[in-house]
Amino acid sequence: MSWTVDAARELYSIRQWGEEYFDINEEGEVVVNLTDESGKATAVSLSKIVRDQDERGRPVPLLLRFRNLLNRRIEALNQAFITAMKGSGYRGVYRGVYPIKVNQQQQVIEEISDFGRKYHYGLECGSKPELLIALAHLNDPEALLICNGYKDIEFIDLALKASQTGMQIVLVVEMPSEVDAILDRAEALGIAPTLGIRFRLSAKSEGHWADSGGDRSTFGLNTAQLIDAIDRLKERDSLKYLKLFHYHQGSQLPNIRAIREACTEAVRVYVNLVNEGAPMGILDLGGGLAIDYDGTHTNYISSCNYGLKEYAADLVEIVQNACDGAGITHPTIVTESGRAVVAHYSVLTFNVLDVTDFRETEAPPAPSPDSHEMLKNLWEIQNRVQTQEPNRLQECFNDALFYRDQIRSLFNNGVVTLRTRAHGEKMYWFTITQIAEQLGELDEIPEDLASLEANLISYYYANFSVFQSLPDHWAIDQLFPIMPLQRLTEEPTNQAILADITCDCDGKVDRFIDVKGAKRHLPIHAQKPGENYLIGAFLVGAYQETLGDLHNLLGDPHVVSVAVEDGEVVYTNEVEGDSVSDVLSYVEYDPKTIERQFRAIAERAVQKEQITAKQRRDLMDSFRATLNGYTYYEND
Repeated sequence: MSWTVDAARELYSIRQWGEEYFDINEEGEVVVNLTDESGKATAVSLSKIVRDQDERGRPVPLLLRFRNLLNRRIEALNQAFITAMKGSGYRGVYRGVYPIKVNQQQQVIEEISDFGRKYHYGLECGSKPELLIALAHLNDPEALLICNGYKDIEFIDLALKASQTGMQIVLVVEMPSEVDAILDRAEALGIAPTLGIRFRLSAKSEGHWADSGGDRSTFGLNTAQLIDAIDRLKERDSLKYLKLFHYHQGSQLPNIRAIREACTEAVRVYVNLVNEGAPMGILDLGGGLAIDYDGTHTNYISSCNYGLKEYAADLVEIVQNACDGAGITHPTIVTESGRAVVAHYSVLTFNVLDVTDFRETEAPPAPSPDSHEMLKNLWEIQNRVQTQEPNRLQECFNDALFYRDQIRSLFNNGVVTLRTRAHGEKMYWFTITQIAEQLGELDEIPEDLASLEANLISYYYANFSVFQSLPDHWAIDQLFPIMPLQRLTEEPTNQAILADITCDCDGKVDRFIDVKGAKRHLPIHAQKPGENYLIGAFLVGAYQETLGDLHNLLGDPHVVSVAVEDGEVVYTNEVEGDSVSDVLSYVEYDPKTIERQFRAIAERAVQKEQITAKQRRDLMDSFRATLNGYTYYEND
C-alpha cells in the first residue's frame, strides 16, 4: 500500500491532539488553521513560516505563537460554561481567571486581557510580581483578580489599595495566620476587603500532581482550620467580607471522575459556609482542566477522558443540584484554567544538525587472508544470516555477539589494531541490522532479539535545549506531540531519539506519544544531504517558557507571533532570542569585562610574537561576534 497524507495523520495522531487547530496539507507540510477577524480560515504552513523568518534573520530554534488559537481557546472555555448554564437553567454566571504562573510572558497576558474582556475573563496571581502584572493589565471592573499564594504586608496593602479603583480583587486566605494579617491591614487602611478561603479537599487528585489534593496537600486550610477561621472572622465582625470559596486539585487532571468527586465535596463545604452566615457568592473550582497531549482521549496522565463541554456540564450540574437542594442562590462559578487555555498557543520549531545511525545497510568488505581468525568468523556469521532459516536467527545473533566481544578483548590486549576492531564493528552492526529486518518472519520473537530494534534507533541531533524549551519532558516525563514539519507525503522509515545540543546525557527526548501511551522512538525521515530538516514540538504554551533554565547557557529562542489578516499571513511581536551577552549577564558576568580581559590576553600574545597585530584584530572581531550572536547553532 502506497504512503498517503492520511497515513501520516494517523501515524502522528495530529487530528486527535491537534483538534481543529493543526493538520497536514496535501504537500505534506504541517499547517496551523488560523482565522481572521471575519472568520475566514487559512491553513498556514509551519515550515513556510520558519523559512520566512530565517530570511528575516531569525533562524531556528524558533518559537511560534498563534494569537488566534489563544482567543479560540478562551472562547471555547467560556462558551462551554455559558451553554451548560443556559441548558440547565443555572441562575449564576461563569467568570474564568487565567493563572499568570502558567505563562507570564507579556504578550500572553496582554492578549488574554484584551480578548478576555468580552467574557470578563480575569487573572490569578500568586506572588508580588504577578500581582503587579495583573493590576497593570486587568482593565475590566467586572473581571476578577484572584490573589492566591502566601502574602506579606506589602502584597496585602497593594491589593487593598488597588481595590479602591473599582477592581474586583479577592484576597484568598492560604494559611490560618493570614486571617488576622489581612484584617489588621484592612482596618489600618480603612478599606473593606473581599476575602476568599482556600480549602484542602479530602478527595484525592490524579495524574502528575495527585498530591495537590487530599488531606496532605501543601496549600489551604483543613476542616478544623476552616472552622477556626470562620470563628475568627465572626469574632472580628468580618464574616461579611467572606465572598469566595476556593480549592485546587492540581494540574492536568486526566479523569473526569476525580474532578466530579472534588466538586461534590467542595460545593457541600460552600453550602455550609453560607449556612454559617457568610455572604459568599463565588465558588472557585481551581485549575486542573486537562488537554489531550497524546490524542488518546483516555485517563492516561498525558491525556484526558473528557472534553470542554463535558467538563463544564458536569461542574454546573453538581453545583446546581447541591445549591437547589440546600435552597441557596447559585454562585458565580470560577475556574483557574491555564494549561487548557495557552498550551495550543505555542509551537517550538527546530532543525536536525546531524544523525548517528546504528543501522549498517552497506555490507563491509571481506577480511583479507591474513586477518585475525575472529574477524573471519564474524564475516562467516554475516553471510550466514542471508542464507539461514529464520528460526536460526537467535543462533546467528549469539555468534555475532560473541565474536564481536572477542575482537574487542583482543584489541584491549594489544593483539589486533584499531582498524581491525572498526572492521569487526561494522560487520557486527550489518549483521544485527539484517537480523532485525527478518524478525517479522518469526512466529515468536525471542527476548534477546526483541530488543534489537531499540538498539538500532538512531540519534538525531537537534538544534534546541530540552532544559530551556521542554523542561517538563526532562523533569516529570511530560509527553508533547513532536513530529516532522515536512516531507509527510513520504513514509518516515527511520526511528529516532532526539538529542539536543546541551552535551548532557539527559538532554534528549526519548518518549513520544502513542495510542498505547508512550513509545521510545519517533518515526522520522532519513535526512537528505544539505537539507534543513524541520521538527515541531506542539502544545508547549503552558509552563515551558516560564520553567526553562540556562543549561549550558543556552537562552530563550527567537519568538514570532503569527496571524492572518484578510487572508494574508502577518508576523507581529517578533522578539529576538537571547544573545550570548544576554545569558552571560544573567549569571553575573559583565560582557564588557570579559571582552577587556580577553583583549589583554590577546595583546600579551602579540607581545610574545605568538600572533600578529592583524591576527589579534581578527580574533577580537570573532570574540565580539560570538558575544553578540545567538546562543544556538547558526549556519552562517
